[in-house]
Parts: sequence; C-alpha cells; structure tokens
Amino acid sequence: MKVKEELNKLRETFMLFDNPKDKFVQLMDMAKQSQDLDISEKCDFNKINGCTSQAWVIVEPNNDGTYTIRADSDALIVKGLLTILEIIFTNKVIEEILSTDSQDILNSIGLENVITSQRTNGFSNAVKKIHSLIK
Repeated sequence: MKVKEELNKLRETFMLFDNPKDKFVQLMDMAKQSQDLDISEKCDFNKINGCTSQAWVIVEPNNDGTYTIRADSDALIVKGLLTILEIIFTNKVIEEILSTDSQDILNSIGLENVITSQRTNGFSNAVKKIHSLIK
C-alpha cells in the first residue's frame, strides 16, 4: 500500500470524530496498540531532538529496498503521532518516504489544527530524523 493510501485510511479514521478530544483519544489508543522499544534502543542516537517529551525512532532497512520504522515515547499522544509514522512509512521505499513531509501528513489526516505547535514541531523533527536516517 502506498503512503497516500495509508494517509487516506487514517483520514477516514480521524474524520469519524468531530471533537478534538476524541481525536486525542484515538491517538492514545493507537499508542497503546504500538509496541514499545527495548530500553537499550532508547539511546541518544535514536532520540528525536526538539521534542518536549522523550521520543525515539529507529529506521531499519528491509531486504526489498523498503524500511521498517519503529518509534516510542513516554507521552501517549506523542507515541500516537509516532505510530502514524510507523504506519505510513513502514514497508515503503525511500522515494515515497522522502517525498512526504510532516505538514502533508497532518493535513492529510485532519490533525493540522488539532495538535499544539510544540507537538507539531516535535512531529516535524521526527519526520526529519527518519529522512536523515534513510538518505
């Protein structure tokens, strides 16, 4: 499935909720379903800088030219946002990942006016880190 298709599925999910609080609950539910990183993986190399909470991302190449993205945070909403990145970027090729920026993601799924500017900045830093790790 392409990034655009993943974004459309996520948009359908988030558009079910009119109330921003319900969208946050959805993010937290996604976070709870996402796997945690091992403590050894929560190191400085994997840390997402510029995030108000503690957050980490790991990018692993697959044998077919795609990547697996794994992420974690000590804050559920942030972890939910990182779970979105896991969903849309895992098993995608470098060109698809690099052609997708944080604002495109938030706009596509309807979260652009829902999350705070601090979380938007942290989310942007997470996407930039993923981009830098696959280049």
